[in-house]
Amino acid sequence: MTSLKNCPAPAKLNLFLHVNGRRADGYHLLQTVFQLIDHGDTLHFDLRDDAAIRRVTDLPGVPEESDLIVRAARLLQAEVLRRTGALPRGVDIAIDKVLPMGGGLGGGSSDAATTLMALNALWQAGLSKEELMALGLPLGADIPFFIFGETAFAEGVGEAMRPVQAPDCWYVVIEPGVAVPTAAIFCSEHLTRDTPVVIITDFSSHLENRNGLKGFGKNDLQQVATKLFPPVAEAIEWLSAYGDARMTGSGACVFSAVATEAEADAVLAKVPAKWKAWKAKALNRHPIIAKL
Repeated sequence: MTSLKNCPAPAKLNLFLHVNGRRADGYHLLQTVFQLIDHGDTLHFDLRDDAAIRRVTDLPGVPEESDLIVRAARLLQAEVLRRTGALPRGVDIAIDKVLPMGGGLGGGSSDAATTLMALNALWQAGLSKEELMALGLPLGADIPFFIFGETAFAEGVGEAMRPVQAPDCWYVVIEPGVAVPTAAIFCSEHLTRDTPVVIITDFSSHLENRNGLKGFGKNDLQQVATKLFPPVAEAIEWLSAYGDARMTGSGACVFSAVATEAEADAVLAKVPAKWKAWKAKALNRHPIIAKL
């Protein structure tokens, strides 16, 4: 096998996101449910005759050397060399980029995770899911989730995950047209950092009692992001007329759950033209699992 085409890198939504504290090293302690959705980027991998790792798609504002895709590929290549003494062939990586930067959808992390999973197969490296998750964590806190590959209740800095059932529904997602830098949100003195800890059964019981369309908990980052970026607040206010609207991740995208695709279409038809908006189906498992 010398190539892998059409490898999906789906977006994620944070169905809630609580900040419970802060470690001595500055990292925040979080609780969240990560939900995969069927909307995202697509990557293509072609082995080279040398050892070079190249991104062959131009991404404005994302230099190749700092791109998580390239860094993930080089990290895995070095790990295979360490384990086997043999340097894997290089690879050309192309990407059909759909997800916005600074949107809270995990686009860069998802791309990196798909890269690790695809090259693990293409290079026949044989790393386990757990090994790939550990390899990806230093690159980004969300990368292990995408490798975990299913709806997850996550704690700690996001690396401690357990599978959880989430609503089988559709989501309407609005891109407010701004990029929110994660660091600016977490550094804010106004960020809530003492939300009480919940347990996984709290989330599950909520879904059973409220049919899943009424959101659980809150996003503690939302209050800061909406003050710093008014378009996020505006999108939340507009979408709230059609459901329980909230921000995902550190922003900027906002979402609301609906029961059917027809309901999603009805909301999309009313979205103001100044915003990009789309619908997505909840996924229980990462679509690359079947491909590999």
